[in-house]
Amino acid sequence: MANNERNNQTPSNNNSNASGNGDMTVREAGQKGGEIRKEQLGPEGYSELGHKGVEALREERGPDAMSEIGREGGETRKQQLGPEGYSELGHKGGERVRDLINKGKESEGSNE
Repeated sequence: MANNERNNQTPSNNNSNASGNGDMTVREAGQKGGEIRKEQLGPEGYSELGHKGVEALREERGPDAMSEIGREGGETRKQQLGPEGYSELGHKGGERVRDLINKGKESEGSNE
């Protein structure tokens, strides 16, 4: 069975989801479990868990694993937004970086 098919299966349980029919998809169950684990570990513990996951992924797939995942995500986002939307997203990101740089320069100036 393909991974996407497995993620969309709806095992029966007593919890209700957004549709209110009492079924939960594998994805919804995973999200719910992740939220519970986040509450258990707290922000620092959950962040540490994420770092451990990244390191495990790098060991399994090699040092460029995260770059490859980011590139694939960028390609997917480009397909979702189309050329114009992706360009607009890039401009917004550039504006945000410029604003952060200016804010940092202002902060340095006030510390002197």
